[in-house]
Amino acid sequence: MSEREEGAERPRTREPDDHATLPPTLLPRALCPPGMYDADDLDAIREGYDRWVEETYGATVERFGERSEAFRTDTGGQPVDPLYTPADVADLEYGEDLGFPGEPPYTRGVYSTMYRGRLWTMRQYAGMGTAAETNERFHYLMEEGQTGLSMAFDLPTQMGYDSDAAMAEGEVGKAGVAIDSLDDFETVFDGIPLDEVSTSMTINAPASVLLAMYIAVGDRQGVDREQLRGTIQNDILKEYIARNTYIYPPEPSMRIITDVFEYCAAEVPNFNTISISGYHIREAGATAAQEIAFTLGDGIEYVRAAIDAGLDVDEFAPQLSFFFNAHNNVLEEVAKFRAARRMWHSIMDERFDADRPASKQLKFHTQTAGSTLTAQQVENNVVRVAYQALAAVLGGTQSLHTNGKDEALSLPSEQSVRTALRTQQILAHESGAADTIDPLAGSYYVESLTSDLEAEAFDVLAAVDDRGGMRKAVESGWVQDRIQDVAFERQREIESGERVIVGVNEYTVDEDPKEDIEAVSEAEQRQQRERVQTLREERDQEAVDAALAALREAAEGEENVMPHIVDAVKAYATTGEICDAMRDVFGEYRGGV
Repeated sequence: MSEREEGAERPRTREPDDHATLPPTLLPRALCPPGMYDADDLDAIREGYDRWVEETYGATVERFGERSEAFRTDTGGQPVDPLYTPADVADLEYGEDLGFPGEPPYTRGVYSTMYRGRLWTMRQYAGMGTAAETNERFHYLMEEGQTGLSMAFDLPTQMGYDSDAAMAEGEVGKAGVAIDSLDDFETVFDGIPLDEVSTSMTINAPASVLLAMYIAVGDRQGVDREQLRGTIQNDILKEYIARNTYIYPPEPSMRIITDVFEYCAAEVPNFNTISISGYHIREAGATAAQEIAFTLGDGIEYVRAAIDAGLDVDEFAPQLSFFFNAHNNVLEEVAKFRAARRMWHSIMDERFDADRPASKQLKFHTQTAGSTLTAQQVENNVVRVAYQALAAVLGGTQSLHTNGKDEALSLPSEQSVRTALRTQQILAHESGAADTIDPLAGSYYVESLTSDLEAEAFDVLAAVDDRGGMRKAVESGWVQDRIQDVAFERQREIESGERVIVGVNEYTVDEDPKEDIEAVSEAEQRQQRERVQTLREERDQEAVDAALAALREAAEGEENVMPHIVDAVKAYATTGEICDAMRDVFGEYRGGV
C-alpha cells in the first residue's frame, strides 16, 4: 500500500556563509537554538493570552456562552482549548521534533518532494463476487484513472475455506471476490500486466497463500519478481484484536509472517510484506491515540519476532508498511499521522538500532472510515469521505482509498466508486492541498496536538510493555477491553444526543434509502462452487498431493514454508487445501478473543 518515491533529491546543501541570511527555522540543526521562540517573547505572549481570556474572550463567553462546556477531539481524547499560541509549542525544537521532509524524524513526511514529485497512489478497494467480475471492475477503475489496485476477498477466502466448503455456505463472493485457486487469480489479472501496476491485498490469515498466487501469476506473465510491487496486509495480531478472521494460534501465525518476511526480502524485494493495520482497530472503537499505540505496538511485535527468528532488521524493515484510518476530525487526523511517523522513527532507532533510513520511515496507506458512513441520507457520506481524504493528504499518506457513499448498504456500485475516485482526483488536481509539503506544519494547534497524541500513545505503549508486549496484551484481552470501553462510551454519546451524527440523530428526514444495491446471486455462488470442483477433476492430483505433503513437512520443522506454498499454488492446490495442510500441523485457534 505504500509506494517508494523515485527521483527525489535532497535539498541543496548551503555554504557556511549562507547561514547568516537564513531565518532560525531553516538553520542546520547544529546551529538551531534550543527552542523555536525567544523566552521573553513567550512571556509576553502568555501575559497577552491571560489578558485576552479575562477581558475579551471571557467577557464574551460570560455573556453569550459557548456551544459546549468541554470541546474535545473526535474520540473524546484530547481537550481542545479555545486558542493556541507559540506558548503551546514552546518546547518544540525544529531539528529534533520536525526536521525536513525525507529526513529524520520524518514528522513532515518520509519523502523529500512528497506530492510535488508524485501524487499518492489512488487505490479503490474492489472485489466483486467472481473473479471475472473483479477483473472487469479493475479494468474499469484503471480506465477511470486509478493508479493502483486494491483487492477485497470474500469471508471464506479470508478464513482459508474453499467456496464449496460447508463453512462457506451463503457467504461466497459477498464481502469480496472468492479466490479458490491460481485459476481464479489468473482470471482476476487477465490483461493486467503486473510489472506496470501495484496491488494491495487485504488478506491476513491466508496472506502467504494469496501472495504465492500473485507471484505465480507474475511468473506466468514473465515478470521479473523484482518488478512485482504491492502489499499484503498479513497483520494477524489485529485480527485477534478487532476482526476475528484468524485461522491458526498466535505463535505459528507469527512464524508464517516471519517466513514471509525472509522469503520476500530475497525473492520479491519491492513487495511490502505486511501492512500493519490500525484501520480495523479504529473501526472497532479505538481513540486516535490508541490507534497509533496499538498499531505501532503490533509493529514492534513483528519486528521483534523477525529478529528472534534470525533476520537482520535492516533486511526486512524497509518492507514494512502501515494502514491507518481517516476519520472526520480533520486536524486530529493530520496530527495523528505526523505523530505516528515521528514515533516509528524513534522506535526503530532506539529499540532496534536500525541503521538504514528506510528501516525507520513509516510509510502508510489510508482508507476513509467505514464506521462513519450512514445508511440514512447516504449522499452525506460523499462529504464525509472528502473531508477524511483531505486529512489523509494533509497528513502525508502514500496511498489512499476513498469509500463509496453506499458502502453502509452493500458493495459499492460502479457510480459510487467513480465518485469516490473523482474525490481523490479533485483533491489532487484542484484543491491545492498537494502543492506544498506538510502545509499545516507550524500551526500552533496542529503541532500541540501532534505532541499530545504522541505523548498519550507512548503512555499506552508503556502499558503494553508492562504486560509483556502486544501479543500477550492481546491474548489476555486487555487491548480489546480498552477499545470496547471507548466504543461503548461513543455509542452512549450518540444515543443521548451528546454527539451529533448528521442525518442519524439530528437533521433527519423520513425516507427510506434509495440506492442501487450490489448483490451476489445464488447462481453466481453456485457457479463458483462448480468452478472449484471442476478444477479438482482436471488438475494433476499427484502433483498437488506431493506439494501439500512437502508443505506439511516444512511446517512441522523449521524450514521456510513459503517456497512450498508457491509450489502448491502452481500445482493448483486450492486455498482451502493449502490452509488445511497447515491446520493439520498448527491447529486452529478458538481462543474467543
